Amino acid sequence: MLNKKIIDFLNKKVDEYNQPFFIDADPICIPHAFTKKQDIEIAGFFAAIFAWGNRRTIINKSRELMGLMDNDPHHFCLNHQENDLKNLLHFKHRTFNPTDVLYFVDFFKHHYSNNISLENAFSLGLKKDDENIENGLNGFYQYFFSLESVPKRTMKHIASPAKKATCKRLSMYLRWMVRNDKNGVDFGIWKNILPSQLIVPLDVHVARVARHFNLLQRKPTDWLAAVELTNTMKTLDKKDPTKYDFALFSLGVLEKF
Repeated sequence: MLNKKIIDFLNKKVDEYNQPFFIDADPICIPHAFTKKQDIEIAGFFAAIFAWGNRRTIINKSRELMGLMDNDPHHFCLNHQENDLKNLLHFKHRTFNPTDVLYFVDFFKHHYSNNISLENAFSLGLKKDDENIENGLNGFYQYFFSLESVPKRTMKHIASPAKKATCKRLSMYLRWMVRNDKNGVDFGIWKNILPSQLIVPLDVHVARVARHFNLLQRKPTDWLAAVELTNTMKTLDKKDPTKYDFALFSLGVLEKF
């Protein structure tokens, strides 16, 4: 049983950071630059996948890529000509290079040629009564890399529970797309995946804070640790455990707790 002071403190931090001011300095500002659902999905996906390292760099590189797509990512992915792809051949963010960008664009062209939203890509392996998104993430990994053109090097950029990864960036992306409150940070544009099925995005900073407050006992920072932390947060809010990402992330990264 968690200490009431800790619970009150975490809830206070959620309320403090789950506010519009949070957007500007966070990668979530990238999808917030768009209004069309598909643009939000694609821009958000790239911003989430780029989200390791300095947040300002992540934002700048995401904006750079959106600019190379004429700030119309859905239209670009669906309707680009071979010549348009030349704009992407010099893009690089850390280990993410033009080979990776071109495959991502290829995947989005394939997917959106047959689907209105990216949500069902994460629902392929998900069962209605699944406690969490694990099957959905594993199904997405298999689907994302199902094209014949997939470069082996690109496969390192998408995590999956089957590989015991925390899936931090995908979990963050799902939080953006699925969580639905009136605070204006997360979008809540996906309706078939439940907020209760989401997993708290876990990285070394969040893990450090979680262990400090005895929210997490598992020593390896892996998928099972992310599930354990989420289950702990479900004791505070079983319908919306990932709202505590606002508290744990902000304490670990912004406040250097």
